[in-house]
Amino acid sequence: MFGQVFSQVRGIPTGGLSYLDFMATGILAQSILFTAIFYGIAIIWERDLGIVHKLLVTPAPRSALVLGKAIAAGLRGLVQAIVVYLVALAVFLGSCIFATFSLVIACIVKTRERFMGIGQVLTMPLFFASNAIYPLELMPGWLRAVAIMNPLTYLVDALRDAMIVGGHGLYPPTTSFGVMTGVLLVLLGLASRLYPGLVR
Repeated sequence: MFGQVFSQVRGIPTGGLSYLDFMATGILAQSILFTAIFYGIAIIWERDLGIVHKLLVTPAPRSALVLGKAIAAGLRGLVQAIVVYLVALAVFLGSCIFATFSLVIACIVKTRERFMGIGQVLTMPLFFASNAIYPLELMPGWLRAVAIMNPLTYLVDALRDAMIVGGHGLYPPTTSFGVMTGVLLVLLGLASRLYPGLVR
């Protein structure tokens, strides 16, 4: 009964899909976001334990240290999504993006208390300012502009295109993956510059 009601929601243009199908990819993206966004807390623990100091004296490039963290988070997200292996690349890329974003925050705030507060503040706006719950067409212009700049929008779009029969994303998969890759590269560069500052 519940499923029938929500599969026939009127007034939400989902392109012929049931609303449950439309939301499924958004909920998967939410899981990725919520798991990855708090990955930076591990960096603060490592800083407090002196592990970051030891890593920074090695000859490894700073970008390799940050990329290693991002890949570790991506692999953790990949395990969660193993049953949907066809969309694992999107999940992997999304986990890397938000884990690296989390690392940037951790490098700036440097304390667990501040990090947890900022992480809580950022997750819900990132989620609701995307196409995870409702289409971009229903958003006011200012929110649509924010959603278009939100990498979660492109993650949801790629997942929706790959996971749902008859579900077509707003953007071609190449656009979604291109935007996500570009965001990841920018965040990796920023995190690599900020990472040595953890020990100051």
